[in-house]
Amino acid sequence: MTARRKTAAGTLALGLASLALAGPAASPAAAHGSMTDPVSRVSACYAEGPESPDSAACKAAVAASGTQAFYDWNEVNIGDAAGRHRELIPDGKLCSAGRDKYKGLDLARADWPASPFAAGKHTFRYKATAPHRGSFALYVTKDGYDPTKPLKWSDLEAKPFATVTNPRLENGAYVFEGTVPAKSGRHLIYSVWQRSDSPEAFYTCSDVVFGKDTGQDSGKEAGGGTTPAPAPSAPTDQQIEDGAGKSSVDHGGHGGDDGHETTAATPAPNAPAPAGAPAPASASGADEELAETGGDASTTYLAAGGAGVLALGATVLFLAARRTGRAAR
Repeated sequence: MTARRKTAAGTLALGLASLALAGPAASPAAAHGSMTDPVSRVSACYAEGPESPDSAACKAAVAASGTQAFYDWNEVNIGDAAGRHRELIPDGKLCSAGRDKYKGLDLARADWPASPFAAGKHTFRYKATAPHRGSFALYVTKDGYDPTKPLKWSDLEAKPFATVTNPRLENGAYVFEGTVPAKSGRHLIYSVWQRSDSPEAFYTCSDVVFGKDTGQDSGKEAGGGTTPAPAPSAPTDQQIEDGAGKSSVDHGGHGGDDGHETTAATPAPNAPAPAGAPAPASASGADEELAETGGDASTTYLAAGGAGVLALGATVLFLAARRTGRAAR
């Protein structure tokens, strides 16, 4: 090989290396979040405090799952769901998304802290610690739902009562409207957030009570007395900040410990809607109000940097090809 050809080959290798570096740098950050209105079980237990929760239900959940699951309150997910929610999540494990890490959320009991709820228009809020474009589908349990039995897919109404794509983002939370059907007594709202820029999906269980009575069922104390379960509260921004150091989840990417994770560098087509869901309607609002792909400014910076390296790599490859052609002549 001539010196000129060696130089061309080296330049080509440099270009390929540049292209390889560009991919991961431009990959989006992973999403994380949970429903906060109505408050999800995992959000409520995190707000109570993983080390010393107040309610009997959250104490039992922590005993079953350990405290780490609640410091990681915003990661009840399946990384490669791609719309296959019913296929991947077995009956009795809907609230944990089938993940052993969050099995405490599946405890079948009637004293989970429950939010007062009513039929009609409702503004839903979903805290997004790392936002992404995607679709939400909300289901409610059927009449006759029994919270003392493990939650099954068949316990949910066949179709979601609310669907939305790319809702507006306000103060770090997705906000969207939905019309709640008429129900009475204790029920559960099940949410599916399917990202459109990745196969990853997130799941929440929110306990609610329809009617004037808050319906907080009593939990038995060791001494034989009873105490009402507290109404749930969503974690405050300060609580989220204070607990971030104990979380194993990187809010801008995956900590990864469940085997479900997929690499953010692997793009995926738009995932199908949850089974039985109608085509979701886009939320109103200007495009600038929608959550962009990527969790924060650093993601945008990386993406821009990756694009620059990609352009540089393409230029190097072009020059290398020209030099190789000249050398061959």
